[in-house]
Amino acid sequence: MENHEIIKFGKSVFKLFFLLGNICLFGYLITRNSAFAVGGYMLLIFGTFINLLFVIGFLIYGIVYQSKLDACLKAIGLLMINIPIAILYAFIGLNLN
Repeated sequence: MENHEIIKFGKSVFKLFFLLGNICLFGYLITRNSAFAVGGYMLLIFGTFINLLFVIGFLIYGIVYQSKLDACLKAIGLLMINIPIAILYAFIGLNLN
């Protein structure tokens, strides 16, 4: 994989989970349908696991291919942006009930 492809993949994973989190939060805020809240909770559990797998995968790939390490670390940094956002959304969701 090229460096820009690694970063693009990291951005795509970030955008996917960010979008899913927004759908769950704003879906619940707008409709008050508890399915969105349950979906958001499940997203926290499974999203954390899946993002952790991607971080480990990027890290291993960067260690094996030293020339790709900088791009892998940038992709990991992008994925880490989701952590404070998820904490904020969980705090908002828990305070709504």
